[in-house]
Amino acid sequence: MPKRYLGNIITDTPTAPAGPYENDAASGVWSLAEANAYTAAGLWPTAGNSLTIGLFAGVSTDQDLIQKITVNTLGNTSTFGNLSQARDQSAGCSSSTRGVFGGGGGTNTMDYVTIQSDGNATDFGDLTENRRYPAGCSSSTRGIFAGGSDVSGGILTIDYITIASTSNASDFGDMTVGRRQFAGCASPTRGLLSGGTDGITKRNVIDYITIASTGNATDFGDMLYAGWGIASCSNSTRGLMAGGNGTTAYENVIMYVTIASTGNATDFGDLTVARREFSAVSSPTRALFGAGYTGSNNATMDYVEIATTGNATDFGDFTTAGRNYGACSDGHGGLAA
Repeated sequence: MPKRYLGNIITDTPTAPAGPYENDAASGVWSLAEANAYTAAGLWPTAGNSLTIGLFAGVSTDQDLIQKITVNTLGNTSTFGNLSQARDQSAGCSSSTRGVFGGGGGTNTMDYVTIQSDGNATDFGDLTENRRYPAGCSSSTRGIFAGGSDVSGGILTIDYITIASTSNASDFGDMTVGRRQFAGCASPTRGLLSGGTDGITKRNVIDYITIASTGNATDFGDMLYAGWGIASCSNSTRGLMAGGNGTTAYENVIMYVTIASTGNATDFGDLTVARREFSAVSSPTRALFGAGYTGSNNATMDYVEIATTGNATDFGDFTTAGRNYGACSDGHGGLAA
C-alpha cells in the first residue's frame, strides 16, 4: 500500500470516502484540513449512525401487510408486520423512531410502529375525518395528514399529531385546493403537498406549510405537469416529486424543488418504469420509489441520489406487487440533523 509523510509520521494512504456515507468508514490517518474538506462537501462518513429503514404499509392485494427495506443498500423488501386495521390508500409520517400510518380505506384510523423493531402496528388514535388517499409529511416531532377524499371530490383539511404521543389528530388548517392522490415531503421546518385531483381536475399545485405552526397552506409553485398518483420524498433541502397520471396515463418524470425557497419544479431525470399510485421513502442522501400501477400492479423499486440529477437505477422488488402504499422512513428530510 502506498505511504505518505504526515506530521513526522509515515502512514498508509487513507481510503477516500466513496459512499453511501451513512455507516461508512474512511480508514487511515487524516489531517484536520482533509477531514474538514470532506465534511464541507458532505462526503465525510457518519460512522455509527443506523441505516435508514423505509416502511410500506397496506396495499390492495394485501391490505394489512407492512414491508420494509434498507434504503442505503440494494435488495428486495421483507416482511415487517401487520397494520392494526387492514386497508390501502393510507399515508405515512415518521420521527427517527416511530412511524404512523393514517387514513386509507375510507377510515379515520391511525396506527404506529417502532421502525427499528419488526412487529405489528398499534392503535394511535383517529384523524378528524375519514380519508382515502391523503398525503403525509412530518418534522422530527409533528406529523401531518392532509387532504384525501371521503366518497368523491377532495378534502381541504390538514390534520396534525405529535408523533411521540398517542391521541386523536387536531385541525391544522386548509390546503389551497381540496384534492386526493397527491404526495407530501418535508424539511425540518416546512412541509410540501404536491399534485393530486379533486376527482375531475388534475392539479399541478405545490402547497407549503410551516409544520411547527398551524394555519392554511400557501402556494409554493407548480409541478412540471398536472397529475395525480404521484410520489414524493426529500432530504432536508431538496424535495422530489415523480410519476403519476399526468400528460400521459403513466409518467416517468422525476422533478425537484428547493424546499426553503418557492418556485416551480425543475426536471431531475426519469424513473426506470413509468407509473402512478406509487410511494417514496428517503434517507439523507437517497430517494427510493416503490411499487405503483402500470396497467397492472407493479413490484419495481428504483432510486436516485437526491443531491444530484439523473435517471433512476433499479433497487430491487417488492415481495407483494401493488399500489397505494402508505410509506415512511426513519431518515427522511423532515428530521433535524
